[in-house]
Amino acid sequence: MSVETMPLLSDSYLEALYAGRPRPFRSVAQGYLDRVRRFCDTRSFDLLWIEKEILPWLPYGGERALLDAAPPYVLDFDDAWFHRYDLSRWWPVRRLLGDKLDRLMRRAALVTVGNGYLAGRAESAGARHVEILPTVVDLDHYPVPSPSEPDRPMVVGWIGSPITEHYLDLIAGPLRDVMEAEGVRISLVGASPAALGALRPDRYLWEEETESRRIAGFDVGVMPLSDTPWERGKCGYKLIQYMACGKPVVASPVGMNRDIVEHGVNGFLATTPEDWTMALGRLAADPDLRRRMGTAGRARVEALYSLDRMAPRLVDLLQAARRG
Repeated sequence: MSVETMPLLSDSYLEALYAGRPRPFRSVAQGYLDRVRRFCDTRSFDLLWIEKEILPWLPYGGERALLDAAPPYVLDFDDAWFHRYDLSRWWPVRRLLGDKLDRLMRRAALVTVGNGYLAGRAESAGARHVEILPTVVDLDHYPVPSPSEPDRPMVVGWIGSPITEHYLDLIAGPLRDVMEAEGVRISLVGASPAALGALRPDRYLWEEETESRRIAGFDVGVMPLSDTPWERGKCGYKLIQYMACGKPVVASPVGMNRDIVEHGVNGFLATTPEDWTMALGRLAADPDLRRRMGTAGRARVEALYSLDRMAPRLVDLLQAARRG
């Protein structure tokens, strides 16, 4: 099997996104033009594997024209992108794009999704074949570091982007409480300079080359979320990254988080500010608990969320989709 990739957006777009700078419009426009050109010459492929859609924010008709002359295709969803359209506050978006992804799912040979919430949407849209494939990581890129010195302050870490950093506001109070009571430090990777500014966290730019090393410097990883339809489609990638590095986690019990986190075993699920303060306080006070939970988390990733475990199943599904 050979694979050719066709990214929509350039590295410069991602660099601007993670640095909190305005995204370059010219780069975006060029990405759309290049994608249309590439899709006009896809007959040599046996199968297309599309992340969500071909041309985001453009109506279904354009994609239908490109796909009419294309080989069978697979759609992949790792978040509830359809809610960007059908729950938009702008009625033109709801009217023009509200059912776009449902229509694409109906035509797909296979729809792969990261959790049950996304699977339910694909099935209700009339997709012929839906498979849940959880988010995975390549464990070779996530070595478990040596335990930190027991007498140094615990580091609570978060990794994300300026687009998702607003979730940190949900736990600003609990973080302040444990900083004052336990002397913990906060480490943010990929957030803008404004995120949790009053708490004076340590900040690091997101870079692919240093991502796992930054996570390895955490003692606990956090993933706060609101409980709305959009968040229920999230697939818990950052939790899997934390756990792959042998870190205990604290997360909101929303969507896939409830499946990934075994409460009291590899971390804690926290709903209220009091829950967050209690969970972080327990971990700050007990290095041995952090070690046990981190070990359990790594084992869970090895069993359920590793590339080695999931790749053979994915290959089989793609081969079956190609055959029809």
